[in-house]
Amino acid sequence: MIQEYLNSVDKFIIIGDRVLIKPRDMETRTKSGLVLPATVKEKEEIQSGYIIKTGPGYPIPSQEIDEPWKDQTSDPKYIGMQAKEGDLAIFLKSRSHEIEFENENFLIVPHAAILLLIRDEHHLE
Repeated sequence: MIQEYLNSVDKFIIIGDRVLIKPRDMETRTKSGLVLPATVKEKEEIQSGYIIKTGPGYPIPSQEIDEPWKDQTSDPKYIGMQAKEGDLAIFLKSRSHEIEFENENFLIVPHAAILLLIRDEHHLE
C-alpha cells in the first residue's frame, strides 16, 4: 500500500524535521491492536496516517571554527529522527499542514507533533 504513494511523490524533498504522511480514517482499533477511544475520533485532535517520506532530521549548527586557510564545507549536519517510511504515526492534527498532489491528500507534520509510532517490520513487503 505504501509503495503506490512512494512513486507519485519521488520528487518531493522533505525539509528538516518534517514527515510526509498519507492520512487514514480513524478506526476504533488499529491492525496492531491499539484501541483508539471514541473521544479521540470525536474531537479529531489526534489523527493517524502512514509516513511516506521523512526529512533528514534536526539541523545542527557547525562546530567548526572558520579559518581563512581552511576549505569551506557547507554540508549541513542533522540529528536523525525516530520516524521511518512506512510507520503508522499518531499525531496532533492541529500541527499538520494539508496539501493535495495528483488528487491525493497528504499532510506535512513536524516530528515533534508525532505522539506515537507503530512499526511493522514487514510493512514494505
